[in-house]
Amino acid sequence: MKQAIVIPAFNEVKTIASVLKSLEQLSEFDVVVVDDGSVDGTGAEVKRFPGVVLLTLSSNLGAWKAMQTGIRFCYTHGYDRVVTFDADGQHIPATIPKLIKHKLLTGSDVVIGSCTQRGSLARHIAWRFFRLLSGIKVFDITSGLRIYNKDAISVLSSKQATLLEYQDVGVLLMLKSYGLTFTELKVAMKPRQDGISRIFHSWWAVAFYMAHTTLLCLSKIRKNHRLADVSSHHNLEKTNNA
Repeated sequence: MKQAIVIPAFNEVKTIASVLKSLEQLSEFDVVVVDDGSVDGTGAEVKRFPGVVLLTLSSNLGAWKAMQTGIRFCYTHGYDRVVTFDADGQHIPATIPKLIKHKLLTGSDVVIGSCTQRGSLARHIAWRFFRLLSGIKVFDITSGLRIYNKDAISVLSSKQATLLEYQDVGVLLMLKSYGLTFTELKVAMKPRQDGISRIFHSWWAVAFYMAHTTLLCLSKIRKNHRLADVSSHHNLEKTNNA
């Protein structure tokens, strides 16, 4: 089985080396770092690790677009499993085998490493709101620690997935629409070693995130209702014709 750990990195020169060193214990995984237009020498730091694949974006596209770049690379090169991992030092490599074991036990297509103890009040408000709005039964919606199987890799490499902005509700709604299953496992995470949350660093950023994701959820709900109405009308016509 070909397995890879995909790490999007934007200006993570202070943490990326320690993160890559910590992953050396997982020799069964290839490591792919996507340098998302960093200007602080992140790419040069990654090049110090000859076994790591470095993909360099010419400009900053955002965390999800960088993540999808890595996922597409794995799809093109025939990987069977992808673990997404943050570059800021929050994620712990020892949790990856636990997530894989949980995946094998549950048979899920996707497993999310969940740490609901972390985060600000804004993060917890967003989590609760989008669980209610989307119907997605995942507590840590914004966790970047995930395992995707081959089917999920294929879905997230699609053009439709490029339209997403965050690796959160939109990704899970897309996976659900393709009939894929997901579950989560509680794991420990470390405090962020450097930098700020791309979503929750300010109330303005939170407001944009909430508005964007709310529209996404509502459009998905409306689409599902429309499909249900079409299906109901089609079944009624079949009954009348019979």
